[in-house]
Amino acid sequence: GFVFFNCFTHYFLPYSTFKIINDNFKEVFVELFGGGKGSLILSDEANILESGIEIEVQPPGKKLENLSLLSGGEQSFAAISLYLALQRVNPSPFCVFDEIESALDDVNIVKLASYVRRNSDKTQYILITHRRGTMERADTIYGITMRQKGISDYMKLNMAKLDDIIKEYAE
Repeated sequence: GFVFFNCFTHYFLPYSTFKIINDNFKEVFVELFGGGKGSLILSDEANILESGIEIEVQPPGKKLENLSLLSGGEQSFAAISLYLALQRVNPSPFCVFDEIESALDDVNIVKLASYVRRNSDKTQYILITHRRGTMERADTIYGITMRQKGISDYMKLNMAKLDDIIKEYAE
């Protein structure tokens, strides 16, 4: 589920902050989806403190829909767009994503990983993943392996030095 969407309805959110988040969501949505539209709408603008927030999205080539009418992958990507918009408004020093891209197809994994890479100047992103597209765009890959039964071993691979490592083993 998308429980974190409900957090807005329980806390005071000044309209100016809502507008900033909405503007960033629109930008991030278009950047990740490669077009379309995304927006946050107050369900009761007259009563901001009690209002819920609706998420309306229009992926490229589709009609405007409520989030609940999208496919699971599209819902996940829209939710990721909202989270990254919140990060853009108020960046944290680091962010851990635990298989956040598991519902995404390969094309959208590349879009997400590329976005994270381009926007990692203020936040260090740590992605726990098994997906190749995400790992291919990482600066560093860490892993745990069990070469001997019951003995875990730690691995670190600096992707910038990967070509040198391959050449060394190829000789």
